[in-house]
Amino acid sequence: MTTIQANLQTVRDRIAAACAAAQRPVNDVTLLAVSKTFGPESVRQAHAAGQRAFGENYIQEAVEKIALLADLPLEWHCIGPIQSNKTRLVAQHFHWVHTVDRLKIAQRLSEQRPAGLPPLNVCLQVNIDGGATKAGVAPADAAQLAHAVAALPHLRLRGLMTIPDPVDGFEAQRALHAQATQLLQALRADGLPLDTLSMGMTADLEAAIAAGSTLVRVGTAIFGGRQRPA
Repeated sequence: MTTIQANLQTVRDRIAAACAAAQRPVNDVTLLAVSKTFGPESVRQAHAAGQRAFGENYIQEAVEKIALLADLPLEWHCIGPIQSNKTRLVAQHFHWVHTVDRLKIAQRLSEQRPAGLPPLNVCLQVNIDGGATKAGVAPADAAQLAHAVAALPHLRLRGLMTIPDPVDGFEAQRALHAQATQLLQALRADGLPLDTLSMGMTADLEAAIAAGSTLVRVGTAIFGGRQRPA
C-alpha cells in the first residue's frame, strides 16, 4: 500500500467516525481529494485506492493534469478563484465549480459551457464569517445571487461552499459551519433545490460533518504538504 493509499484510508475512517458521531449515514458525505500542486502520478495512486473526485485550485495546472489523466473516469472540481479570462477553460474541462461569487463569472461559465456536455455543477462561495479581504458573496446577498445563477442555462446550482478562517476547538468550528447550514436551509425554503454544502478541510472535517457538510475538501492529510509554493 502506498502512502497516499494509506492516508486515504485514514481520512475515510475519520469521515466514517464523524458521521457516526453525528448520526448520519457515511454515504451522506463525499470526500474531495485536493490534488493541487501534485502531479498525475499522485492522482493515479489515489484513484487506484478508489478515489474519484479531485479538487484543483490552479486552473492552468489543472487543465494540463486533466489531459494527462483523461484515461481515468475522474470527476474534477474547480475550488480556486476564477478570473474572467479563465472561465472558458473551467467551463470546458471541469464537472464542478465551488467558487462562484459574482453573477458575471456565472454568466460566462454558462455561455462558455460546450454544447453536448451536461450542466456544470456550481456552488456559491459564501464569506460566511465576514472576512474583509476574503472572496465570497456576503450571506445577506446570497439569496439574490443564488436565484440569478439558478436561472442560467448550462449551469446547475447545487449549494454553498465556505472557507472560514480557522478557529480553535470543535464547538467553535461546528458553530461557524452551522451558519452555512442555516443559510442553505433558508435558500431551500425559498424554493431552490440545493443539496450540497462544501465545507470542512483536513483540520476541521469532523466539525463540518457535525454541522451538516456533504462534501469535505482534504489535501494535506492525503497528499502531504504542498510540493511548491502557491
